Amino acid sequence: MVDRAAMIICGSTTLMTILMQRRDFGMAVLGLAAQRLPLAATPDQKVRVLSTADRMVVQPVIDDFERTHPGYNIDYVQLGSVELHAQFLTDQGAHADVLWSSAQDLQTKLVNDGYALRYESPHADFLPRWAMWKNEAYGTTHEPVGIAYHRQLLAQSEIPTTHLALAALLRSNTRRFRDRVATYDIEKAGLGYLTAAHDAMASPQSWELVRSLAQCRASLHIDTQSMLESIAAGRTALAYNVLGTYADAYARSNADMGVAYLQDYTFVVSRVAFIARKAPNPQGAKLWLDHLLSQTGQRLLAETGRLYGVRTDMTGPRSAAALKKLLGSAARPIAIGPGLLANLDRSKRNALLKRWHAEFEHARV
Repeated sequence: MVDRAAMIICGSTTLMTILMQRRDFGMAVLGLAAQRLPLAATPDQKVRVLSTADRMVVQPVIDDFERTHPGYNIDYVQLGSVELHAQFLTDQGAHADVLWSSAQDLQTKLVNDGYALRYESPHADFLPRWAMWKNEAYGTTHEPVGIAYHRQLLAQSEIPTTHLALAALLRSNTRRFRDRVATYDIEKAGLGYLTAAHDAMASPQSWELVRSLAQCRASLHIDTQSMLESIAAGRTALAYNVLGTYADAYARSNADMGVAYLQDYTFVVSRVAFIARKAPNPQGAKLWLDHLLSQTGQRLLAETGRLYGVRTDMTGPRSAAALKKLLGSAARPIAIGPGLLANLDRSKRNALLKRWHAEFEHARV
């Protein structure tokens, strides 16, 4: 009797042990599966994206994201790069899920200061090393910086091939180009400051080009779009340091506009995205970032926005491989990382701005 009871107790204990082991194993399997499966959507979640990219360029990506992620909607806020940076800092990023900007240095500064959430995207293996930093900042595009010009005001044979040649062209024809050239206002445009700082590092002779622009009384702009509009209207003959992807797209519908890339060096910038550390919707932010980096997202940005993709496993006319073929050895991608922080040092920034403004002030005398 005792033996039978003991057997029953023993058997029950064994059965319970087996069930507990199976439960633990099942939970472990589910845990692993949860790590590998895409993040699931929950109803009615807003993902707030602060971005410098024109909404019309990004709208097809937004539409596809909302279609493939039911329950999520993108609250897309378009701002200038400096304004975006300032607005984010007003509340320490508490009301933004993703920051997506062409001002690589400002984005890097925010990441360095601890405002980004670490996230290892499953698409990271398909990105070049220069396009990632600390699994926090991700480059999403390849965008060459070049010159745009009006074909009726500047002949194809006159297009310079180097920065020094461009400076010489403007300097030798100051009267012709006076009030007919354009470039960034580097104090107000984040991308403008980024490219100006890298120009100065690329060659001390870059200041000759700044001087030539100043002597021609170049108009200063906060974005590429306004420069392209000025060219299309016939007010501007040539614009320097424009985003080539925007210029290419604009030129497709404007026969009078041409785009060229200088052959001594051409900077390639990238729109940097990161998830805010205090993101109200971190899960939605991860889904949006992954969508931007996915083959589908990259394809849509290429097809509708004419933006060169950053993934290394894609082909086509707007792929990273196609851009490399177009620019050859002149391509100089600006890497995301601590190297961008040096020019944001207050003393260095002030010195660069002071010299830039001095060139323009001197030209007015």
